[in-house]
Amino acid sequence: METQLDPMKDDLPLMANTSYMLVKHYILDLDVDFKSKVIEGVIVLFFETGSRYRKTSSTGKDDCQSQFDETCKMRASEPCHIPVTNVSACSFKTEYNDFAVCGKGEEDTSDKNGNYSNEEQASGISSSKDCCDIEDHGNKDFLLVLDCCDLSVLKVEEVDVAAVSGIEKFTRSAKLTDVSKELENLRNQIIHELLTLPADRWKEQLYYFTRCSQAPGCGELLFTTGTWSLEIKKSGIQTPTDFPHAIRIWYKTKPEGRSVTWTTDQTGRPCVYTMGSPINNRALFPCQEPPVALSTWQASVRTAAGFVVLMSGENSAEPVQLQEGILSWYYYVTMPMPASTFTIAVGCWQEVKKQSFTAAIQTNTEFSLPSSQASFRWHEEICGHVEYPCRFQNPAARLQAVIPYRVFAPWCLMEHCKEHLLHLIPQCLSAAYTTLGTHPFSRLDVLIVPSNFSSLGMASPHIIFLSQSVLRGGSHLCGTRLCHEIAHAWFGLAIGARDWTEEWISEGFATFLEDIFWARAQQQLSHDEVKGQQELKAILRWRRLRDEVQNSEEELQVLRPKKESTGELSESGASVVKHGLKAEKIFMQVHYLKGYFLLRSLARTIGEASYLASLRKFVHKFHGQLVLSQDFLCMLLEDIPEQKESGLTVESIFQNWLDTSGIPKPLLEEGETWKECQLVQQVSGEVTKWIQTNQSIRKSGKKKRKRDEVVFQKLLPDQLVLLLESLLEEKTLCPRILQCLQKTYQLREQDAEVRHRWCELVVKHKYVPGYGDVEEFLREDQAMGVYLYGELMVNEDAKQQELAHKCFAAAREHMDASSAKVVAEMLF
Repeated sequence: METQLDPMKDDLPLMANTSYMLVKHYILDLDVDFKSKVIEGVIVLFFETGSRYRKTSSTGKDDCQSQFDETCKMRASEPCHIPVTNVSACSFKTEYNDFAVCGKGEEDTSDKNGNYSNEEQASGISSSKDCCDIEDHGNKDFLLVLDCCDLSVLKVEEVDVAAVSGIEKFTRSAKLTDVSKELENLRNQIIHELLTLPADRWKEQLYYFTRCSQAPGCGELLFTTGTWSLEIKKSGIQTPTDFPHAIRIWYKTKPEGRSVTWTTDQTGRPCVYTMGSPINNRALFPCQEPPVALSTWQASVRTAAGFVVLMSGENSAEPVQLQEGILSWYYYVTMPMPASTFTIAVGCWQEVKKQSFTAAIQTNTEFSLPSSQASFRWHEEICGHVEYPCRFQNPAARLQAVIPYRVFAPWCLMEHCKEHLLHLIPQCLSAAYTTLGTHPFSRLDVLIVPSNFSSLGMASPHIIFLSQSVLRGGSHLCGTRLCHEIAHAWFGLAIGARDWTEEWISEGFATFLEDIFWARAQQQLSHDEVKGQQELKAILRWRRLRDEVQNSEEELQVLRPKKESTGELSESGASVVKHGLKAEKIFMQVHYLKGYFLLRSLARTIGEASYLASLRKFVHKFHGQLVLSQDFLCMLLEDIPEQKESGLTVESIFQNWLDTSGIPKPLLEEGETWKECQLVQQVSGEVTKWIQTNQSIRKSGKKKRKRDEVVFQKLLPDQLVLLLESLLEEKTLCPRILQCLQKTYQLREQDAEVRHRWCELVVKHKYVPGYGDVEEFLREDQAMGVYLYGELMVNEDAKQQELAHKCFAAAREHMDASSAKVVAEMLF
């Protein structure tokens, strides 16, 4: 029986038995219905037999292994259509030709090591199904296990790919087409041949995958659904090799499904989007969640006219009208990626048109490749991933400082986007290119998502979600967050963590690189100004890390919790992600912060120029692959052998930074040096003025004495954050000081980071005139306001508790599940 885990309390199970069957390609055909809040349709999955079975099977002779090796070279991208029973869109010829046009030049990095690695937890789910162990199959039918949750599965069937006209060209030899050969083997051979077509036939491959997806069924398959899985079998089939390698599933999502959120945008219009759920996409479509199942996909999504469908696809889709009032949107990816990276957003989004920026920003020498990168000749480079079109091998892509981009938002935020966001994108893209070189993805959409989004941003292939919170208060927060999400194109997407517990590989690098990118995007800053701002940022992050370490469970503070067993696989591929469903974990930043400080420490030890050169080398070597911490650390230390003499080794880094809780010892020793930063000292001086003024007002009481007017200096946004955090440490601030603070710095007009600290001051000192600011923040800045609820409750003040309950009641319906759970625990 399937292990029963509490969906809101325990670890996240990854049920798919990827060691036995590995999905290589998805084709989705979906209808979005806002009235019922259901996404309904069909998905076709194409498989190869998994590596574990080939290693343990007595029937897998040399030819079987060589075929598996060939699969590593697969290059599945997809044509412009979908498996539908009522196919009424375009003709097959049109699909093929349309894809050839839209696919031209759309080359992306590939993911190589999916065939030997997995980002799952090694603890495994041995009790999930005894038939997951291939060695114990005996006379039992083989069971294909997919990750699935909150879905209504209606029907599962085998697809008769052999019925496709012209498909016989993919049968390897005459004996395979002989009548004496089982038809099932023929079908699986056709899938294998399609998956292993050479690179120069990729358009043909996509065309035939579409044709196969629309082929008739050839028998229903038995299936059962559990809390976390969909289990499929075919009577009499006992091995993965003989199991159908193309299956079609009819299903519906549920309104309460946790992979997408149904809500309204800032104008009150309905929308639905994937919000980065802890359960990933298993409540959107049946899939294999472990990143080892690197796959390509194509998707057609139909919805009512007036809605725009955005996805993590390589093409900038244009809608096709199928019938009056119904539009179809088609996207595809040719770069194998984990199913968790599939992203969709359907709403009444408006494109924010860019003005004609000068071409100088793309050709400016400030944005040319660093000499260490430019010295490479593109045709001499050899990528480490499986063979398929790669932008790192494309000479035009290697010179593209700014990839094509679009911005979408509800109409009421379009002017804010034009003012604060649109002009930043080319600057940040160019800065990223200057730092790391070739963009891994061919285009970028940026979407301002609804106010219930629980983060400031989220990056997926070809698309970034940004919170509306980044649009207020100037360009600083918007720019830094944009840089952070752009950095994920390299670290987190093009290079992924092989083990999900090592999320610092994604978040630590993105946090470190956001400072580098943002400094280069602001070309007017001097070297000293850049250094000062980065030191200021470091002390803010230090304070945040210190607070988080003091207020969180120790086991959640370890960056490599599995230590030596990190990256190990279970027998079937099934496993669990430790703390994967812990609601408060999604609000923790320890992986961002400790990862950032480790990388910052290495950069300071090696020297920034040498360090960035090593990062470029790492990107070149590992793009399109899954990695562990030691892959980066070993490569870095190989380049600087002299550091081993000083005691800097992979083992010492594990011990000091990755394998222990709390603040790393090297960081404790460095903490005091940031106070010497001029920007920090300036804030310290201003804090002293405010404290002295507060004391003076309190001593004077109600007597109106004429006091010398205090002149306060203008501060940068990060300086304001540090100022307010420092004043939060004061036991008492009088109302007049709070009023003066707001007026002096126009705190209500500042960015969300500053306004969050202002709200904390308001709550701590029960400053009633500021309660409206708190209410607005909890309504409009849900990405940051969760812990304000706790602060409103802890004071045991009736007005504040009433405010907390009022705000939660208004927001709860559209709040994401993890946020709602955390807040509810604070309030009730």
